[in-house]
Amino acid sequence: MRPLARRLLILLPLVVATTPAAADASKQTVCTITVNSADEREAFRRSLPAERFEFVELVERGRPDWLASACRKGVRCDVLLISGHFDDGSEFYSDRLDSHDRLPVAEMERAACTEGCSGLFSRLKEVYLFGCNTLSAGGLRFASGEAVRSLVRSGHSQADAEALARILETRHGESNRDRMRVVFKDVPVIYGFSSKAPLGARAAPLLERWFKSGGAADVAQGRGSARLLGLFAPVSMQAATGVSNADAQAGHRQDVCRFVDDTGSVAQRVAFVHALLQREPAEVQMYLDRLDLLTRSLADAASDSAEAALARASLAADAAARRRFLDVARDADEFATAVRMFDVAQRVGWLSAADHRAEFIRLVAARARRGVTSAADVDTVCASNARHELDQAAKVLPPRSAYADTAGNAAVLACLGRSEARARALRALTANDEAEAQVAQVYLRHRPVEEVAEIRDLTAAISGMTGGAAQVRALEALAALRVSDRETLATLTALYPRARSLNVQRAIAGVLIRADYRAFAHPDLVRALRTHRLASPDGEDLIDVLIRRLQTVS
Repeated sequence: MRPLARRLLILLPLVVATTPAAADASKQTVCTITVNSADEREAFRRSLPAERFEFVELVERGRPDWLASACRKGVRCDVLLISGHFDDGSEFYSDRLDSHDRLPVAEMERAACTEGCSGLFSRLKEVYLFGCNTLSAGGLRFASGEAVRSLVRSGHSQADAEALARILETRHGESNRDRMRVVFKDVPVIYGFSSKAPLGARAAPLLERWFKSGGAADVAQGRGSARLLGLFAPVSMQAATGVSNADAQAGHRQDVCRFVDDTGSVAQRVAFVHALLQREPAEVQMYLDRLDLLTRSLADAASDSAEAALARASLAADAAARRRFLDVARDADEFATAVRMFDVAQRVGWLSAADHRAEFIRLVAARARRGVTSAADVDTVCASNARHELDQAAKVLPPRSAYADTAGNAAVLACLGRSEARARALRALTANDEAEAQVAQVYLRHRPVEEVAEIRDLTAAISGMTGGAAQVRALEALAALRVSDRETLATLTALYPRARSLNVQRAIAGVLIRADYRAFAHPDLVRALRTHRLASPDGEDLIDVLIRRLQTVS
């Protein structure tokens, strides 16, 4: 019996291997994140053999924490397929009205970096990113002029400072391509698009052609498919690899993980901020977006532990780091950059509320004296003083007449409570100058006109403009006010047939469609819109939408 027992022991593993449970364990997992189109997912599902691949959809409709839910379930992906619009590079999203599903890149970073979730992506062989610009190298974070100046201030020669700035750009680049490489560490193949990606209905047939030519043999092998890239080459598909420990961005990835991993204690996270602020200010500034978010969360964090209090006190008392940081903030090329750095400085205990206000006002004064106040500066000032908290501090500023007579200067002063500057800011809207109109448009977004008489005067002035981009901007600003005054709307409908620009007509339609068009809908107006409309070279537009809506009530 002993030889027979030995033979049974040898055969037992073969028997176990053929059981259904063992067969399932041998399957590779294709994780799908279907935020928008399911066409790509279904092309994979139809083409991959069921005995080799198991599909797991990670999106759970109706719950916002579906990615964290997948982590808690212990899902491990061999292949990942993400489908969603990705235009601005911050999140995958859907254009379907019945769907609110979204996948922020920040959540992907957190899943990749947090110890309790990192297994989700830990054994990935391939990632397929079906969204526009998912592997775009554009939008790199460039080391700005103040970064080079801060390196020189630290003792580097001009040549060395410029060389170091270029190294920082490479190490800390945060293009979409860089961010995907950071998320999918060590993944051999990441497919995506450098510009516009095909919609699912067009991508699916291309995928099926790939599978029919033997593409299934390439899936989950961790090697790039020349056939797939060839089929999608006309629509900008590219391939990349995830960051490895030997990569130039390996240190950057470690920093990113420290920023997004919120499982550590408050004391540990404050200590990380403190360590980061010991670095060259030029490098710190490359992390300003992330530093802004982290210090904001730490300021809101409730922690009365002795370790957290000690870490905060140590950071607040670091005079050398404070000096370096504020020197760069005061020297920043962009107003918004300086303001955000002052915000960070206040949160870490380097500026009191009064000090912060004083720095802000000094910055406004410096830019106003130079006459370089831009529409972006107006946006920052008006948003910062939304509750008029800076009005008192701004009283130290001289009157508007002391500065260059620009729309930007007038708008920032008006947003800081200077009533005498408001009229000049509003006149900029109808000055037939697009740059001035843009400034006024931003100002009105924060400080809208509400008096009917003022709106009528503004509309009459817009009607008298000579057309072009400035008039379009002025009409767009008026549309944002959602006017309902009949006299104002009559002025605009009279302007429509006189307009010599399709964009101006469309902008007028934009004002009317945001108004209560039931109050002025009439068959004569519909006929006028049709009769006088200029030809549209790109098909149906807002004018057509307005006409249809007017027809339903006239």
